[in-house]
Amino acid sequence: MNWPEKLIIVRHGQSSGNVARDMAHDALADRIALTSRDADVPLSELGREQARALGLWFANLPPDWRPNVLLSSPYVRALQTAEVFRDSGGTPAHEPICFDERLREKEFGILDGLTTFGVANVFPEQAEFRRLLGKFYHRPPGGESWCDVILRLRSVLDTISLHYRGRRVMIFTHQVVVLCLRYIIETLDEAAILAIDQEGDIANCAITEYSFDPGAGGDGKLVLARYNVVAPMKQQDTAVTSEPDAIVGRRG
Repeated sequence: MNWPEKLIIVRHGQSSGNVARDMAHDALADRIALTSRDADVPLSELGREQARALGLWFANLPPDWRPNVLLSSPYVRALQTAEVFRDSGGTPAHEPICFDERLREKEFGILDGLTTFGVANVFPEQAEFRRLLGKFYHRPPGGESWCDVILRLRSVLDTISLHYRGRRVMIFTHQVVVLCLRYIIETLDEAAILAIDQEGDIANCAITEYSFDPGAGGDGKLVLARYNVVAPMKQQDTAVTSEPDAIVGRRG
């Protein structure tokens, strides 16, 4: 086995940036009213409830279904999701949370903090470049394209296959990262991953899970078991949200 037994990928809970983004879009504002840099945006209270629901759901699973490796983006909203998940019984309380900066959100460069309206109003040339190149290849000055994110995530998966083979790994990260991991693991192309993206945003604290199938692909491989599953929140009567991350609003 060259891969984990299970690889579970979770988008962070609703953040205060998600809430600020909605307010900015409702007001047709150019910029989102954030008081901190993107990396420091915390969970909202609802985001904590979502992470708690996720932890309680996993706490009720058999021990051999629960994660025994926790990896997280260093961004505050992802780390807090991991902490609340662990504190709610999703995994043993002593389980360490390992940061990996390669799991951070896509960087938006000069577009950081702008709404969709703001990009068109403040940097119309970037809006046009994005239209021409498409979101997969467009790299704003000082930021990243989806391809750049994919490049760093390939090395993350190399690390996981080297150090965590046979383990049950859970990753706490961001929407674009979840999609880009699907692109790599399932060997998708640009059209396929953008079609998945167009189906709708990944819900906060939703589960995307892969299981290792020893009979697949000759030597075995990770096979998608479920995607964008929100059963934990529904079980706890916790509101399900799927707002895009605060920066640059909707990426569609």
